Amino acid sequence: MRRLRLAYLVTHPIQYQAPLLRRVAAEPDIDFTAFFGSDFSAHAFTAGEFGRTIQWDVPLLEGYRHEVLPQLFAAPEGTQPPLDLWRPINYGLAKRLQGFDALWVHGYARAFHWAAIAAARRRGLKVLLRDEATSISAERGLLKAAAKRLFFAALARGVDAFLPIGRLNRQYYLENGVPAARLFDMPYAVDNAHFRRGAEAAALKHAQMRAELNLEPGRPVILFAAKLIERKRPDLLLEAFARIRDEPALRQPYLVFVGDGPMRAFLEGKATTVAPNAVRFAGFQPQAELPRWYDLCDVFVLPSQQESWGLVINEVMCAGRAVVASDRVGAAADLVRPGENGALFQVNEAADLARALRDVLNDPQRLVAMGRRSLEIVERWSFAEDIAGLRGALAATCPGFRAEAAR
Repeated sequence: MRRLRLAYLVTHPIQYQAPLLRRVAAEPDIDFTAFFGSDFSAHAFTAGEFGRTIQWDVPLLEGYRHEVLPQLFAAPEGTQPPLDLWRPINYGLAKRLQGFDALWVHGYARAFHWAAIAAARRRGLKVLLRDEATSISAERGLLKAAAKRLFFAALARGVDAFLPIGRLNRQYYLENGVPAARLFDMPYAVDNAHFRRGAEAAALKHAQMRAELNLEPGRPVILFAAKLIERKRPDLLLEAFARIRDEPALRQPYLVFVGDGPMRAFLEGKATTVAPNAVRFAGFQPQAELPRWYDLCDVFVLPSQQESWGLVINEVMCAGRAVVASDRVGAAADLVRPGENGALFQVNEAADLARALRDVLNDPQRLVAMGRRSLEIVERWSFAEDIAGLRGALAATCPGFRAEAAR
């Protein structure tokens, strides 16, 4: 049996994607190679938004064949290069695609992507596209929306199959004229088993973790885990928390911020005024440490004013926790079900966020049940569904390839 040769193209190794790429490479009838525009993220690098040097503590390049494409004007070693309309500027992909059957491209907004799609078409490869854009991921007026539709009409001529990451992403493609028959769902997922194992291990030291943070027994914990930047709206969460922290029915909750960024000093100063002794700042935490924080909390909040997806929601749901999110978080449309496993609130509205927090915190038994429901939901939103979607797209576009792996 000839194995289908599949190439994957993305700007750089991404910590969330590495486990999925290993799963794809393990498919017996797929010969998989990943091509990266840069490998800066696989080493220690200075990240502007974190304001510090980052080195991911999970393997980004193990378990699958990969190659970093040569590039012009490469950034100095140890720095995060600009990733914009024109950069990275790579060359040599076209000759490397010789002999492949299909190219799977992550993204379409850069010259990097357009050149790759054109190179694949010239060589007769089928092209698959996965991206994060939705109708809520950016502000678009009528003129821009019309231009976007024309853009997609041109893009669809070069792409054989689109891989929606969720309901809003699928709807976005349909709104821009992509036929439903060319959509193959490949949901944004994380390594569920990894995060669940991590949370289960952390549960054995749950009391110790609370003691280290000087958290009194019986008081629930609200968790924020993301960059402390304006777009994520940690300030809105602090404002809403200040409104509810003293309400007797809510058992005097704590608020824990995990993450770093330019807003940290402001938030720390404000917390001492509006919620003294009730807020903790843990700073940046390595990937391997995150399950401890997910296990610590009773409810997780992502209040972003713009979030194409938000994979941290997937992660915390693997720990069996309730979730509160703004209505501008892409993942919420698929994973947060109000009244079942959490609550939604209107973006940028502190009063509505306070209402959502009251809703999930006011009944301890219901809060636990919401966490169990989160785990049930996310267990059906996994790499297994991703592999099924990818195989379906390949079967529809590459003659002779089967949607189900041969046994």
